[in-house]
Amino acid sequence: MTKPNTLIPIADLTTNAASVLRQVRESKKPAVITQEGRPETVLFSIEAYQQIEAERAILTRLAHGEREIIRGEGYDLDDVLNEADSLLLPRESESSL
Repeated sequence: MTKPNTLIPIADLTTNAASVLRQVRESKKPAVITQEGRPETVLFSIEAYQQIEAERAILTRLAHGEREIIRGEGYDLDDVLNEADSLLLPRESESSL
C-alpha cells in the first residue's frame, strides 16, 4: 500500500512557499495542494517531474511500437539486432591492426 500524499492547504503554500518547496524537494514525494479542503493540484520536485517525464516518454514509445506491430509495420527484431551487432562489434580487419 502506498503512503498517502502530503496534503497542503493553499493558504500554507501562499504564506510559506519556501518551506513547502523545501519539504517537497527533501521528501522526494509529491504534495497535494488543497483549496477549500478539496485536492486541486499536485506539486513535484523537479527531479520527480523529470523522472515522470522520462518514464512517460518511454511508455509513449512502447505504445507507438505496439501500434506499429499491430499494423504490421516496423522491423524484424533479428534484423535490427544483426545490424546493431555489425555497427557495434569491431570488424576483423580493424582488430588485426
